[in-house]
Amino acid sequence: VQVDGTIQAPADPSQMKAADQWIKFLYMEHLTLSGKGVFDGQGATVYKKAAPAAAWSGKNSNVKIFMNLGFMFVNNSMVHGLTSKDSKNFHVMVLGCNNFTFDGFTVTAPGDSPNTDGIHMGRSTDIKILNTNIATGDDCISLGDGSRKITVQNVKCGPGHGISVGSLGKYTTEDNVEGVIVKNCTLTATQNGVRIKTWPDAPGTITVSDIHFEDIIMNNVMNPVIIDQEYCPWNQCSKK
Repeated sequence: VQVDGTIQAPADPSQMKAADQWIKFLYMEHLTLSGKGVFDGQGATVYKKAAPAAAWSGKNSNVKIFMNLGFMFVNNSMVHGLTSKDSKNFHVMVLGCNNFTFDGFTVTAPGDSPNTDGIHMGRSTDIKILNTNIATGDDCISLGDGSRKITVQNVKCGPGHGISVGSLGKYTTEDNVEGVIVKNCTLTATQNGVRIKTWPDAPGTITVSDIHFEDIIMNNVMNPVIIDQEYCPWNQCSKK
């Protein structure tokens, strides 16, 4: 699939009829999504209405706030070039994928846009994010449970909340995270640098192992390296 123009999402979230993502690729092999094009989520209307806590919890309205791109159970595939702009929610969700590469990808949203994670993944193996620029209002990259053999290399992050493993441990059904390499990355004016975050008093009993952060440049980063085992945004949890 080649995209060289700009494709715009509906500005009004209600037009999507509660979809999780605006564009989805499901159950396929050998997908190449490439070009110089832009997926424009037109998120500005949502950013204005959403207080950060409400956006984080999804309670800012009765309308589901959709993400730009979803890749579910897509294997041996890649995204090359292309830009995700102003998503209303996460820019990219990767779920249940294997051998999937992002190369030369760009994510852009205002630094104060709530819950606009750049690339979030879970239950996926052998994911590579290479030569990618991410500027957003939340985590540039976030690794959910079941992430294995993940490589993040030559990524520029900022603004945003950094490159995060987690949050983890909130649910009993979670799977281990193992084999993560983050190297040759530059973080500029981010809230965090490299981070591992787990919920306090959580039921989950998983392990997070074989994590490597190498050759990371931090410019004006508030928490360059942070392992937080009381992750509790907006105090919406128990810290027993």
